[in-house]
Amino acid sequence: MDGTNGKATWFKLAAGLGVFFFALLISNLVLFVVDTTEYAVITQFGRPVRTILEPGLHWKLPEPIQLLRRYDNRLQVYEAGQVEFLTQDKKSIVVDYYASWKITDPLAFLKTVRDKIGAEARLSDVVSSVLGVGVGQFELSDLINTDPARMKLHEMLAAVTQRCNEQTSRYGIQIVNVEMRTLNFPEKNKLSVFRRMKAEREQMARKYRSEGSEEAAKIRAEARKEEKTILSEAYRKAETIKGEGDAEAIRIYAQAFQKDPEFYRFIRTLAAYDKIIDDKTTAILPADSDLLKYFARGRSSPAKNRGGSKRAMVPNRRPEGAEK
Repeated sequence: MDGTNGKATWFKLAAGLGVFFFALLISNLVLFVVDTTEYAVITQFGRPVRTILEPGLHWKLPEPIQLLRRYDNRLQVYEAGQVEFLTQDKKSIVVDYYASWKITDPLAFLKTVRDKIGAEARLSDVVSSVLGVGVGQFELSDLINTDPARMKLHEMLAAVTQRCNEQTSRYGIQIVNVEMRTLNFPEKNKLSVFRRMKAEREQMARKYRSEGSEEAAKIRAEARKEEKTILSEAYRKAETIKGEGDAEAIRIYAQAFQKDPEFYRFIRTLAAYDKIIDDKTTAILPADSDLLKYFARGRSSPAKNRGGSKRAMVPNRRPEGAEK
């Protein structure tokens, strides 16, 4: 009796464990979790039957009846590498660009491109063609310029992003932005481009130097004109002041002469001495000359006493009182 009960207990335990493992297996085949960073599409015999956009716990029929496909819904970057384009003014440039994109419709994505490799192949075709058209609508100076007012690169890239979205929406893909990492010239064209740029800069430098020289000549001419005007005005004022001073001096001399003519003549004679006589002066004057009367005053003239010549020698020295 005890042996029969023990066998029954072991049978129940084994059956319970079997049911548990079977349920666990079935749950793994039927239940699945969708993360917040992904979308899911369930296909039945290769045909999409359900799209899951919300994260959480979901179920499906076990494989191979239904299959689960997961797609990353985060922002992804497609790097195209270097591609050569032609600008509106026929300048060849090499552009290294990239495009940021994400999946917005996993069902359309599955039906058209199926996976990331197929998506990047379509992106390469779409973005390269649209970017080539966009670059061809602008001149090189619109894409590369030191003047922000003439810079249209961001405007061009915004238009390219919009046109790319119009073409990739049917693939369930949204292009967030298209950006250029580098914009350069082809290696074979760099030397000629640099030479042309150098020649243009030299031409601009010559132009600026010429304009500067012309402006400097104008400034110098204006300065000389102003100098002459200032000097002539100063000379006129100086002559006016000088004339007024001479007139005032004459007036003072006249007043002095009227008050004391003898003293005036004495002062004027001393002034004449100061002008015409120095240490090396020898003058022969008549004895009755007004210039000699102050020498002869106080002593008789030798020439007159002897009744001889009426000329006298002026000694080569200044008279006392004739110093400045």
